[in-house]
Amino acid sequence: MLLAVDIGNTNIVFGCVDSKDQVVLFERISTNHNATAAEYAVLIKTILEMNSFNIYDIDDAIMSSVVPSVTNTVKEAIRKLFDVDVMIAGPGVKTGLNILIDNPGQLGSDQAVDAVAAINQYPVPLIIIDMGTATTLSVVDSKKNYRGGVILTGMKVSADALTARTAQLPKINFEVPPHVIGTNTVDCLKSGILYSNASALDGIIERMEEELGEKCTVVATGGLSELVVPLCKTKIILDSNLLIKGLAIIYRKNKK
Repeated sequence: MLLAVDIGNTNIVFGCVDSKDQVVLFERISTNHNATAAEYAVLIKTILEMNSFNIYDIDDAIMSSVVPSVTNTVKEAIRKLFDVDVMIAGPGVKTGLNILIDNPGQLGSDQAVDAVAAINQYPVPLIIIDMGTATTLSVVDSKKNYRGGVILTGMKVSADALTARTAQLPKINFEVPPHVIGTNTVDCLKSGILYSNASALDGIIERMEEELGEKCTVVATGGLSELVVPLCKTKIILDSNLLIKGLAIIYRKNKK
């Protein structure tokens, strides 16, 4: 079984993919910049055991990361646990994706992995949304070329900045309020944060399609997408396993 790991600024996603390329485990933990390899090894082992797997079920691993300071720590944890060399999804690794941006080396590994999964599963052209610490929208054209995208402030970052810079606005849970028009401070905040993000996605998608000159399949992933996407007017496919699927595809393309 393949262990697929994506290290993000806020969360680390762990997934297991069986020999039929089916995602059989999906878990998310907080990214801890101070944790040691041993601490991460304990967490990974616990995640497997919680899902009725053990370390002997894992025979290989692949990882993508946008947090260099954590990459080697998690890589060493995986090596200690499973005695495997971790494949890193990055420069020099075959993806099958033709990247047409100014400097392909600047493309985040998570965006590339998302795009690889999407072009193998959904009709092109594509707009791929990933809602994490930042919200990214990536565009793949009808010839499966990665054309570029948009990066905007993530929903949690926006909410934290708002409450940190105001004296009387409280921190809130991300929950859909009963009405768009709030009648108290908490509901006004919930409505503003959630619906502004939904409206931003709708607006950017519309402008991207206008620029491409054709309608796109829109796919969304990331921890906050399940909350925001249902509020959008655009038809958007939710796929929480997109990153794990992409890592598995890249692993198969590069396995010796």
